[in-house]
Amino acid sequence: MKNIYKLLFLSIFIFSLSIILVSCNKSNTSNEILIGEFASLTGSEATFGQSSHNGLILAVEEINKSGLLGKQVKLITEDNQGKPSETQTVVQKLINRDKVVAIIGEVASSRSKAGAPICQAAKIPMITPASTNPEVTTIGDYIFRVCFIDPFQATVMSKFAINSMKVKKVAILIDQKNAYSTGLADNFKQVFTSMGGEIVEEQKYTAGDKDFKAQLTSIKAKNPEAIFIPGYYTDVNLISIQAREIGITCPLFGSDGWESEKLTEGKAKDALEGSFFSTHVSADDPSPNIQNFIKKYQEKYKSKPDAMAFLAYDAGMILFDAIKKANSTEGEKIKNELAKTKDYPGVTGIITINEQRNAVKPAVVMEIKGGNFVYKETIAP
Repeated sequence: MKNIYKLLFLSIFIFSLSIILVSCNKSNTSNEILIGEFASLTGSEATFGQSSHNGLILAVEEINKSGLLGKQVKLITEDNQGKPSETQTVVQKLINRDKVVAIIGEVASSRSKAGAPICQAAKIPMITPASTNPEVTTIGDYIFRVCFIDPFQATVMSKFAINSMKVKKVAILIDQKNAYSTGLADNFKQVFTSMGGEIVEEQKYTAGDKDFKAQLTSIKAKNPEAIFIPGYYTDVNLISIQAREIGITCPLFGSDGWESEKLTEGKAKDALEGSFFSTHVSADDPSPNIQNFIKKYQEKYKSKPDAMAFLAYDAGMILFDAIKKANSTEGEKIKNELAKTKDYPGVTGIITINEQRNAVKPAVVMEIKGGNFVYKETIAP
């Protein structure tokens, strides 16, 4: 009988303790709105994830000055290590264990495409700051972006090549296993040839390759006036050096995947001189929004922000604006307000979300001079 009483007492104690713990947990989270983030904080394109995370932190700090729906925003960040498979794991954790109400997604399109179906199925709004592959937002009506898409970026570089640089013959070097690179290359070929340009050679590589001289030799034989390389800075750095080593002198054209301070490290500083790439914003822009953001970023991180930091800040602030307008943290209500975003004054420009949940905004072309990225021109949608 004593054993029965002991078991009964123990059961009551454990039950009471569980209620206390649950109550404490509720009291700890009742004043917080949980937002998830997955980013490549490590891995081959870690600077993208780190910059994006830094920009998002500034957005969280900004909104928490006044609060959101009377609460503080808490950011829960997961490192996907630059891997699509790890992306699926961390996104499931953010949704199922951490119970976030929305997610800021990846820079890289391939990893956003891995996380987006999970968010869509759970009806958790997801915003990617910088994934430009068009397929990302077609995954579902809970998936948004605050950047332009590859067809527009391809149009920008096609217009720049033909109208500004008077270039008609271009070769393309593609990262064959990267959705961002292959999609952008396909769009560039279509737009450039429709404008009267000619693709004289097309070669492929795989991210992480160290020797590109075979592909570059084939390209050199076709004597292009420029080479379009829609890849990431990690590979472009080495490609540019090897291109100059075998005697290629024409300018290299690229896209927003180039934008990292590591692009021009070492011999690439000279190899990329006079080359150009499209991106989302220029630090040379005198706009108060842009200059104020740069000041805040430099004060906190002691370095200059790149486009990924700007875009992540905009993604965060647009999300907070939608939550405020929805007056709710329910996924469907947030999603509906995100879809209504119109003429939002972001640090990357005036942002409107269209029916395909893509941002409509201009792009800028940057020239590489002395290892620095210098504003060249703006091209509107």
